[in-house]
Parts: sequence; structure tokens; C-alpha cells
Amino acid sequence: MTFVHKGFDETRRLGLQSETEQIVRLASPLEETGMLVVDSVVPGGPAYTHLEPGDILVRVNGEVVTQFLKLETLLDDSVDQKIVLQIERGGKSLTVNLVVQDLHSITPDYFLEVSGAVIHPLSYQQARNFRFHCGLVYVSEPGYMLFRAGVPRHAIIKKFAGEEISQLDELISVLSKLSRGARVPLEYISYTDRHRRKSVLVTVDRHEWYAPPQIYTRDDSSGLWTAKPAIRPESLQLSSAVKYMGQSVTSQTVLPSGEETHAKHVNLVNNLELADGVTCMETSDGHSSEEPHSREESDVGTKKRRVSDLSANGIAVTDCSLSETGEVKSVDSSTMESEVSRDYQGAMTVTTNASFAESVIEPTLVMFEVHVPQSIMLDGVHSQHFFGTGVIVYHSQDLGLVAVDRNTVAISASDVMLSFAAFPIEIPGEVVFLHPVHNYALVAYDPSALGAVGASMVRAAELLPEPALRRGDSVYLVGLNRSLHATSRKSIVTNPYAALNISSADCPRYRATNMEVIELDTDFGSSFSGVLTDEQGRVQAIWGSFSTQLKFGCSTSEDHQFVRGIPVYAVSQVLDKIINGAKGPPLLINGVSRPMPLVRILEVELYPTLLSKARSFALSDHWVQALVKKDPVRRQVLRVKGCLVGSKAENLLEQGDMILAVDKEPVTCFCDIENACQALDKSGDNDGKLKLTIFRQGSEIDLIVGTDVRDGNGTTRVINWCGCIVQDSHPAVRALGFLPEEGHGVYVAR
Repeated sequence: MTFVHKGFDETRRLGLQSETEQIVRLASPLEETGMLVVDSVVPGGPAYTHLEPGDILVRVNGEVVTQFLKLETLLDDSVDQKIVLQIERGGKSLTVNLVVQDLHSITPDYFLEVSGAVIHPLSYQQARNFRFHCGLVYVSEPGYMLFRAGVPRHAIIKKFAGEEISQLDELISVLSKLSRGARVPLEYISYTDRHRRKSVLVTVDRHEWYAPPQIYTRDDSSGLWTAKPAIRPESLQLSSAVKYMGQSVTSQTVLPSGEETHAKHVNLVNNLELADGVTCMETSDGHSSEEPHSREESDVGTKKRRVSDLSANGIAVTDCSLSETGEVKSVDSSTMESEVSRDYQGAMTVTTNASFAESVIEPTLVMFEVHVPQSIMLDGVHSQHFFGTGVIVYHSQDLGLVAVDRNTVAISASDVMLSFAAFPIEIPGEVVFLHPVHNYALVAYDPSALGAVGASMVRAAELLPEPALRRGDSVYLVGLNRSLHATSRKSIVTNPYAALNISSADCPRYRATNMEVIELDTDFGSSFSGVLTDEQGRVQAIWGSFSTQLKFGCSTSEDHQFVRGIPVYAVSQVLDKIINGAKGPPLLINGVSRPMPLVRILEVELYPTLLSKARSFALSDHWVQALVKKDPVRRQVLRVKGCLVGSKAENLLEQGDMILAVDKEPVTCFCDIENACQALDKSGDNDGKLKLTIFRQGSEIDLIVGTDVRDGNGTTRVINWCGCIVQDSHPAVRALGFLPEEGHGVYVAR
């Protein structure tokens, strides 16, 4: 309980009798001006049913007490003993017998650490602040797993995986029964809304981003906190199918098998409410997208329906018409699946006013929900949660691949959840390829996790890399809104060759370079992603989100995003290599080892310059005419902005060099350089060198420049030491143009 000191004038208004006041004044020092009054009582405490706010304390064990120091002394001398309080309540005198509780017994000396969360019994101090019982399961810090689910700091956990939780041991017991990847409901209350439980879906970490759950206990003799495992390590096994029936902890969510990756590839993400078709980040077109809001006291937003897998052995359903006899009929699973599929397809056809392209492409669209653990925020990634739309580019019995922009899937060290427009189900995905240049990623999923009905309804989009889009072409922009409904509009291509020029952020992170994107006359805003298709629904480009940083003055900057079209030929080239078998390091996807492609690139950042400007730099008329003849539309020449440190071109090309030709063939766009690099692979040239003709300071120079081979794994090694994240220097850092000479050092990411 808590006392406050109030003056005699206030205590009289609370009902203090005049006789009592005279006794107190006579027994107290001359300077005494008031008495102690009960301000609050902790629920469940010794005084909870005996004292009420407004009670006036008169005597303790027969002594008049008006000062905190004297009260504290009496209580300290009577720990675990009875004391007698004389109080006045509304003008009536009452005598109360209470047992003084030991403060150490209600001050936690241990806590549970799980997935970065700190959970412990509610202390007396917080119980007094929040008016809760001491000892309840209290979330001091939500960490990653609870933060991802939307559980705020200061929450009180009441139910987990269908079991009531009243103390920490019960929570640990439930955790020990769950497998990695299990998705179970959790109910909690907060002190700001104590009378209403909120329910969220918690995903037990599939990847070992954090150490196994541990109990830390305070050792008073040494002053240190000692740690020990909270549950047996063998309890945390990976689940194998997405299936939570909500009945008990034995009916768990289980995720697709085959989570292990190649030894050199480490697949290292609060349910924010989805904005329409959004990649929920800040990034640029002069517009600011929705900023991920704080989850400190937020309620859980997004709730998605899930469909349980149908039993392979048949489903028992009760015939309501025979309720009097209680007869139960067993329905064959194939019959049930056929009926479910037919009913759902019938429901889908109800949608009207959709273009043919939209109806064709909708079953191929996927909504991404990506979460990045705070303990492993690599490569300068600037947020922990991303949302966006991707498109299925490959779907078979044992493998599904989805293409999405890299402002939705920024790094491989993330947890990815996929929600399909074709069928109401949510399953995990694994990042298998991050293109080092083009702004897209490939994410794999296990088709068996969709169930028979879902797998039959989901399909891959037809890609149309050729012919390339031209200015004035009509396309359909199709994406998903927050309700997983397709949204589309017909647009006109205004510029199919817009060269990107994204400057480096304050904290270096991935940025798209050396690529041309597609611009439209109208779209749905800077946060709407999807695909561009022709009238038959064939995908010609990914309408993806790009991350950038706008700077205001010398010290102010903001993250922004903008959307542009990524020609699908870049996706098609890599996809063919994955499906047909590439020459590269193997990666375990859905339990099958598949060779992943390598990408040969010239690690030089380029930018286009108009030939009219190039002529001012003394470029000869011969080359101006040759470049115009090669490409009368672009009428440009590529210039070197800088070389990546450690690349084979670093000491050969200089800033400002104009690249005129490769193997004596004029080049005018980034695609020409890419094609020349790919030709080296096809020819089997082990040297991997390009014969370049460049223009430098008024002279034509022939150079032989080496190319570099990069994989799509991204950063695969990291050290987290006392909260410091250390990794190898990633390309965005190398693009700054400086690294230590000896060994190139390491990069402190955070």
C-alpha cells in the first residue's frame, strides 16, 4: 500500500473526528501539520481487503504515527509479524490486524530471457504503479519474438498457446512444449486497458537469431547474475508443417522442412497494419511513405485468416440434421478438397469489373511481411519491418519462387511470411537470391505447406522479357491492397530507359545502381508495388520499391521510397539458371540441394551522360556518330562514377572515364555491359576480362579490365559481440571508395 501526507484541513474533509485530531496534535511534535492517508492498495497484498484509499492512519501498535520515517521504522522491525493499525474511515474508527510482508519476497531476483525479451514476475514497485497483483508474468522488454507479434513493453501475459498463465514457471513450461517455428496465440493485458485482453499470434523463432531461453538469477554473494538454460535444448526442434488448430500446445504451427542451408549461406522481421499494397518503409519520389510506428504501446494490428491443412486420412464432420442420434459421417479427404476448391473458385469469380490482365495475374500475387531481428541488422538495413507485393515466378510440386523488390526483402537475415492472393493461407519463405545489382530478390516457399487445395490454386506468372517495353506502350499495373484484393489500372509507359541515380545514405545500405527502370504516366503512389503486364496478363516488369535518402541541409536527412518498373528480363535470366541447374554453390531449399547461379559483373558504378555534353569534353565526332548510330533513342555515353574497392577494375578505371566500346562494339547503356559480361560466361573465358575502349582526358585508351563474380547470398557471416554487430564490408561500403589497405578490415554495422 502507499501512504501520502495530508494536512489536517484535508483529513477533516475525509472524516477525521475532532477528538482524534486533538489526540494526534497532543502526541505529535509542535510543527506537525497533518497525518498519513492511504493513497492506494496493491491488489492481493496483505492490506488489500482491509484498507481503502482515504483511510486515515492514527496509530500503529498503539503509537500515534504521522511521519513516514517512524512508520518505516515500525514496519522494518515487524517483518513477517503482525501489526495493529488504528484508522479512521468516514468518521468511524477501525482496528486492522496485518502481517508485514518482506519486500524481498515480492522483488524478483530472476528473469527469463527468450528471443531478446526480458520477462519476470511483476515486482512490488510496478504492481503499485499499475494496480496489478505482484508476481504476474510481466514483459519488461519485448525483444524480437514478442515485438514481432505486437506485444508492447509493460504487458502482462495471461494466456499462451491455449494455457492460462499466472506465473513465470507456467510460461516456461508451455515454451518447453513448443517447436521452433510454432505459431501460437498469446493473450495479454496492459495497464492502460486493464479490463480487455488483447490476442496476438506469436511465432517461435525459426532461426536461431538469439540464444536458447535462459533463466538469469541474482547471486547476492557475488553481485552477479548467473544464467542457466530455461528448457532442454532438444525441446526446440524445427516444426514441419503449417498447422495450428488452436486446441492445445500439441496442435502447433509447423513450418516447412528443409530449413538448413548450405554451410556458406546463412539465411540470417510487429504486425504493422498494412497500407494499401504497401512496402511499409520510408524511402523517395519526393513523397514520404508510411513510417513504421513504434510498438511500445501499440495494439496488435494485422490479423490474417489461416486455413488448416485437410487431413490426409479423411475429415470427420457432424451431420447437423442427425443431431438427435449424434451420427457422425466420415467424408473422404479428396472429396472435401474438391468441394473446398470448387467453392473457393466460385467465390473468386464473383469479383466483377476486373480487367482480363488483373484476373489472370491475381492468383500469382503474394503479400510479403518481412521482419529483421535487431540483433542482426546487417548491411545498413534501416528498418526492422517491411511489407510489399511480390509475384510467383515458378511453382512446382517441390519448389515455389517469388520475385520481390529489395526494399521489401533487403537482406537474407530476416523472417519472411507470405500471404497468397489465390488462397487464404500464410506460410514462411526463405530468401534464396539477392541480385547484387538489380533491385530484386527471389524467395522460396514449400508448395506442400499450401495443402492440396492451395497448391492447385496458386500458379506462377508467365514472364514476357521480350520485346522490351517502349515509350507509349500500354501496360496494366496490378498489385494487392491491404485486404489482399487485386487493384489495377491501365497506364502508359512514358520512359522505359530512366537511369537510376540514387546517392549513398548516411549509413551505407543497398542501393540500386547501373540499371534502367520504367516510368509510367499514372500509378497508385509511392507505396504501391506489384507488376506491369500486357493485356494477356504476361508480366513485363516488376513494379518495385526503391529505397533512398533525401538530405535537407548539412545534417538533416529522411528515408524515402519511390516505385519504378524493373524489366523482367533480369529476373528471367537468373530464374532459368536456378531451374535448369547453374554452375554455382549449392543451397538447400525445401530439403533439396540446388546449385545457385553466380552473376558476373563489372564492379564499377556508371552513369549516363548526353552526347551533347560528352562533345563538350572533347569526344570526337567519330564516336558521337557511332554511338548515335548504335542507339538513336538514348543518345548517351556511360561514364565512370567510381569503382568498388577491391574490384578488379579498381586500379584501371578512373572517375570520369567514358566507356565507348567493349570488344570494339559501341556501348550506350547498362544492358550492353551486362550482356558483355554474360558473353564471357557463355564463351568459357576463364580470364573473365573485357576489352574496353575508354575516353580519358581527351585521349582514347584501350584497356583490358577484369570482371568480378558475385553470388546472390548477400552477407553470410556476422559477429554480434555485446550488442556490436561486426561484418565484412558490404558493397555499399566498398562503393564509398576507401577501405584499409591491409586486409580491408571489418565493418561495424551497428
